[in-house]
Amino acid sequence: MAVNGVDINMKDIWKESTINNINNQKKILPIVLIIIIISVILIGILYLNNSIVREWIDKNIFRKEVKQDKATTIDLKEINTNIYAFNKYIGILNKNKFEIYNNSGNKEEELEIQISNPYFDSSNRFLAIAESYGQKLYVISDKNIMWEDTVDGEISQVHINKNGYVAVVVVNTSHKTVIVIYNAQGEELFKIYISSNRTSDVSISNDNKHIAIAEVDTSGSIIQSNVKILSIEKARSKKEDSLENTYKSENGKLITNIEYHDKNKLVCMYTDSIRIIEDGQDKELINNKNKKVLFQSVETDNSIISVEEKSSGLFTADSIVNIINVENQNTKQYQIKSIAKELYSYGDIIALNLGTEIEFINKGGWLVKRYIAKQEITNIVLSNNIAGIVYRDKIEIVNL
Repeated sequence: MAVNGVDINMKDIWKESTINNINNQKKILPIVLIIIIISVILIGILYLNNSIVREWIDKNIFRKEVKQDKATTIDLKEINTNIYAFNKYIGILNKNKFEIYNNSGNKEEELEIQISNPYFDSSNRFLAIAESYGQKLYVISDKNIMWEDTVDGEISQVHINKNGYVAVVVVNTSHKTVIVIYNAQGEELFKIYISSNRTSDVSISNDNKHIAIAEVDTSGSIIQSNVKILSIEKARSKKEDSLENTYKSENGKLITNIEYHDKNKLVCMYTDSIRIIEDGQDKELINNKNKKVLFQSVETDNSIISVEEKSSGLFTADSIVNIINVENQNTKQYQIKSIAKELYSYGDIIALNLGTEIEFINKGGWLVKRYIAKQEITNIVLSNNIAGIVYRDKIEIVNL
């Protein structure tokens, strides 16, 4: 086509226009990407350093807030039920029936469990259920009964490690205490006989090589707490040197809980401190002197928890959650502007009951979920993946 003597090729014009558009887009795209990256960085900085911004993002963007009556529920048909959270399930034991529910509130399995007053303990995918001051013991893996047994005497404690090894503390036999050790297949490996001291707690190492026993001697005028560590292999072979070490605390210290963490680190909780035993050394991690400690826990994976009350005003106080890494002793803190009423912990999750709210945080010190109720919360069951807030006629599920 010719206009005023000049040939115009429309195809060339269209081609040139397209090239210009592409060039413009190539110029704009990096600018847009830079703006997005800068925005993300700025939002991240504000999220990390500004509690008001973080609160808004958690609530409106990440949807971390769950309100009562908005959560998935499991209706309770009976009032006197025993409820426990394990793995990714919530279990309800009533009238020798153990019903297992998923995080959608649907029943997936029902097991026959001849227990009415249970002790529960879980680790990884394993759950141990024992009759409190009875003889029956069951071990469940995922949703199936792996094995069961009946012991002589009365069960006062049960412990299971992440590989399914079980320690059962039995009383009211000819000995003061008998501890029965089972492997993951339910084979009884050996028994430990304790003639005098009271057994406060037991724990099996994650590599199945050691069992630790916390004992309390109350025969004298001053309490004496001891921790004994035995080799499982040597005890199974009935070797006399199966007792590898005994750690005696200072006079008057009362041990309440022990827990093996990775790399054979044994954390010991006393009423006034938390200590760690590793490589044959016993050292202090936390001392509660001159602190108003509300709660402690050694049951979080490779971390210990200490919740302190600190004054924030003339008539107000905050709860400071100290999360100490067992491996390197680094501390993360999480602050709550109210006084915690209860502490629950399991795996990577820490739950603090504030009365009508529950703060679920992880061991990195970050909020995972916040549950807000219309009434006082009195009972929580917790695993690493799921929590249940237990009311008289229902359980509300919070997915973690």
